[in-house]
Amino acid sequence: MMMLCLCTLFGHARKITLSEVAAGTYRSEGIYGIKPMQNGEHYTQISRDGKKIVKYSFKTGEEVATVFDVETARDCKLKSFDDYILSPDETKILIQTETKQIYRHSFTAVYYIFNVRNNTLEPLSDGGPQQVPLFSPDGNQIAFVRDNNLFLVKLLFGNSESQVTTDGKFNEVLNGIPDWVYEEEFAFNRAFDFSADGTMLAYIRFDESQVPMYSFPWYKGLKPALEQYSVYPGAYEYKYPMPGVDNSKVTVHTFDIKTRVTREMDLPLDKDGYIPRIQFTDNPDVLAIMTLNRHQNRFDLYFCNPRSTVCKLAVRDVAEQYIKEDAYGSIQFYPENFVMMSERDGYNHLYLYSASGNLIKQITKGEFEVKEFLGWDKKSNTYYYTSNEGSPLRTAIYKIDGKGRKTKLSTREGSNQAIFSKNQKYYINTFSNIQTPPVITINDNTGKTLKTLVDNQKLVAKMADLEMPSKEFFTFKTSDGVELNGWIMKPANFDPSKKYPVIMHQYSGPGSQQVLDRWGIGSRGNGGVFEAYMANHGFISVCVDGRGTGGRGAAFEKCTYLNLGVKEARDQVETALYLGSLPYVDKDNIGIWGWSFGGYCTLMAMSEGTPVFKAGVAVAAPSDWRFYDTVYTERFMRTPKENMEGYEASSAMNRVDKFHGELLLIHGTADDNVHLRNASEYSEALVQADKQFDMHIYTNRNHGIRGGNTTKHLLTRVTNHFLEHLK
Repeated sequence: MMMLCLCTLFGHARKITLSEVAAGTYRSEGIYGIKPMQNGEHYTQISRDGKKIVKYSFKTGEEVATVFDVETARDCKLKSFDDYILSPDETKILIQTETKQIYRHSFTAVYYIFNVRNNTLEPLSDGGPQQVPLFSPDGNQIAFVRDNNLFLVKLLFGNSESQVTTDGKFNEVLNGIPDWVYEEEFAFNRAFDFSADGTMLAYIRFDESQVPMYSFPWYKGLKPALEQYSVYPGAYEYKYPMPGVDNSKVTVHTFDIKTRVTREMDLPLDKDGYIPRIQFTDNPDVLAIMTLNRHQNRFDLYFCNPRSTVCKLAVRDVAEQYIKEDAYGSIQFYPENFVMMSERDGYNHLYLYSASGNLIKQITKGEFEVKEFLGWDKKSNTYYYTSNEGSPLRTAIYKIDGKGRKTKLSTREGSNQAIFSKNQKYYINTFSNIQTPPVITINDNTGKTLKTLVDNQKLVAKMADLEMPSKEFFTFKTSDGVELNGWIMKPANFDPSKKYPVIMHQYSGPGSQQVLDRWGIGSRGNGGVFEAYMANHGFISVCVDGRGTGGRGAAFEKCTYLNLGVKEARDQVETALYLGSLPYVDKDNIGIWGWSFGGYCTLMAMSEGTPVFKAGVAVAAPSDWRFYDTVYTERFMRTPKENMEGYEASSAMNRVDKFHGELLLIHGTADDNVHLRNASEYSEALVQADKQFDMHIYTNRNHGIRGGNTTKHLLTRVTNHFLEHLK
């Protein structure tokens, strides 16, 4: 041990390798598949080998029983499984296997029904893989989607299967699952629900027949090799609406399970409006339908009778710019009340309503943001939530009672997230900060730690002999007087008398935050392992959250409205100017890079007109918002017809004449999110402006650009680009 310490002191610490970064060698340990049980005293989780569902005590953190085991379940031929769904009474479990990803949130899988009482396993359906299965509240029925149609399985009738809808068709009609743009931008994958008494199904129908088609090529490729395209390439075609064009026509329908009558809800939705969520309340006669106008600055909550089809407006929330997902993505219904979030006072806070939609009170107040609503214990009238009170860089767990008395439950400063028990007596807390990998504990509702489940000490020991950069936060003011937050990582052997090249990494997208006191810091997370690798090459790494990013209230976040990318790029330029004023920074060797919106902001910043960036890398970057989808783009920009000036100012393509620096463009050919078209059109604009650049295309890779050796190859390209041009 002494020898190890001495070696470290005299500069012989081991350097991290790019292979380790790409392979996730220093990925932290976590707990997956946690599901609190109905009794409030227990939770279940998947075993590390993916073979068991294990029951644990909240009070002790100790294992109580094995609920499911692939090796002991009757009629089970599975070797492992991917995930599971407990029935409401927890006597049955849906076991998820053969998971195949479709888009970001959607996937197909083969599900099996496990009967806890008799230890038997049987297929949910023999008709092919399923999507988003859901138990009825009494656990006696399961609905799912297959091939864009809704199906129903009745467990009390020999698992008899019936088809609820018949008009589902790829690229035309979807029943019970969202289309591509809804899934991507409203972040959900199931668009149906059971009534509280299990007699009705409600679902959203998406008619995308009039949405323009987009296609991209498939090649044979490798990892995996698509042999069907070994001679001629194929094409993937799907519906992708771009700003100003038609979206899917959406309607809400109910299906009476007993009579098999289908009804369309009489919803007063704008012709081009959105339905980002539906949910039955605890009252079986009340279906909650959430709608947005096309500008997404008016949110309406309707209460609809599933049989009469009558819909009544319960809540309307209006914003000057746009409504964020928190408003419709986190509503919690209770028998006599519901809780929702709103930014109506300038910050995201909790509001309590009566079951009929009358505002009772604002639960939380102040110049901070509630990040997540964790539950309400009605008996003690206590609300639990996560917020960034104290600092936009940190989150903590709080409770507040009916009289407004607030208690901070989490004790460690950094990032805290919680999963509460059903009775709100306990919670599982995941903590980390910039120096500490995740620590997972069980706590009671006073904040007292009952047991540590994961401490990641093995990772700490593993990284102890690595040459890691120093990490610290900083703030500075731009020339406009705006204070911005950032982090900086300096080489382990940092010498303040030297001048170092700097690589800036950022995302910069609306509401995002990269500068957070958490272990996931850095471009590849895991404690900044890629930045550690670059530090070994003598680089300082920096990240700054500019205007438009989250955590600091609506005014700061929404100031980029109608001119996306302009202020964000300016703030990255201001960051480079500030860094260049520091005595240990080589102002002539500053680079910038990013992925997705971060790639776009890289292009915008390198062509802002102030030549501060010597080199940059843009990965999977949008280049003109007219090429991106309706929901995201119009939320921040409205349509081109309404805001052509803003679209012109926000186009990286319109800035190529002012482009300065050595650029590497990277894109995947099968990116369903930010199409290769963005890189293709942008590269042509650079060519015609006589700007030299490098470009790398990855075959058959989507927006994440991974698979086989791809990640290592990409990071090598990024590294070499900065080594060539900044050293």
